[in-house]
Amino acid sequence: MKITFILPTVDMSGGIKVVSIYAKTLSAKGHEVLLVSPPKVKQSFRNKLKSFLRGQGWPKTKSNKSHLDGLGLNHTVLEKYRPVTDEDLPDADVVIATWWETAEWVNRLNSSKGAKVYFIQHHEVFEFLPVIRSAATYRLPLHKIVIARWLLDIMRNEYGDNDVDLVPNSVDKKQFYAPIREKQAVPTVGFLFAYAGFKGVGVTLQVIKQLKVVIPNLRIISFGSYMPDKFPAWDDSIEFYYSPAQDKIRDLYAQCDVWITASRTEGFNLPAMEAMACRTPVISTKAGWPEEAIVNGQNGFLTEVDDVAELVTFINKLLSATNEQWKEFSQQAFQTVENSSWQASTILFERALMNAV
Repeated sequence: MKITFILPTVDMSGGIKVVSIYAKTLSAKGHEVLLVSPPKVKQSFRNKLKSFLRGQGWPKTKSNKSHLDGLGLNHTVLEKYRPVTDEDLPDADVVIATWWETAEWVNRLNSSKGAKVYFIQHHEVFEFLPVIRSAATYRLPLHKIVIARWLLDIMRNEYGDNDVDLVPNSVDKKQFYAPIREKQAVPTVGFLFAYAGFKGVGVTLQVIKQLKVVIPNLRIISFGSYMPDKFPAWDDSIEFYYSPAQDKIRDLYAQCDVWITASRTEGFNLPAMEAMACRTPVISTKAGWPEEAIVNGQNGFLTEVDDVAELVTFINKLLSATNEQWKEFSQQAFQTVENSSWQASTILFERALMNAV
């Protein structure tokens, strides 16, 4: 098939990572894959000056890194940020929107550009978006592919679409793995840093503050694609790794006794799956894939959203477990993702594209 992915500006986000994996794997299977995206919107000198005069500092230039780097994929970047149009694209068998705004673009394309697909990795109705417009994209006549059961339910129950393909994410076990290990000599927890409020980093910091009262030598590891220097109440004792190399991330997961995710909402939560592949139990709020995969007291624990006390209780429970008890949690976490593979997910994705065609 000739397959075109229409992307937002590419970066180091999890959504772009998933698309990059499918694009690479589909190409390897013999499909002709093209990716098209707009560049970053350049901030004007005037807006930069306003930021400086407000005391917010001179805006830093954001990294140009993305998960597409070095993959050898056919990726076209437009000359400026604007909608993708028919003139930008070759005729194809299928064209795939990957974000609410790109769904609007794909909907306007000529049918010669391919069967129209909406690859949905989250329910994008956030307060920082034009909610009426973004919600309306889920009613467009595009064939939907979703990555989690909760998204499947929303498409059916809220938007009345029963013809939706579920293609769960996976984890690359050649990249994310760890040998059987003991508990860390120093109790260690880890979490992913992000500024987006729905990621719950503020809650995680509250949890860490309380944990340090009872575990003064607690070691905290974090990484992310943005520096946390402007995040309120950031704890400078946290070992933070800015945009680490992918093979370094595996080592960070494997240094943790517990991986914490306090998100208020998640499309999937790929880091939780990656942590489990590295034999690290996960304690998570009920959001995204962890709610489907975690069994309390076996491979981790689930809590209600924003429940700081419950998160503290469960994390402390795992950190105070005996070595043998912790190793059982670790083994169960590993077994949770042991049979998943991107190859199997790609087969499902390929079938979903054929359904659209």
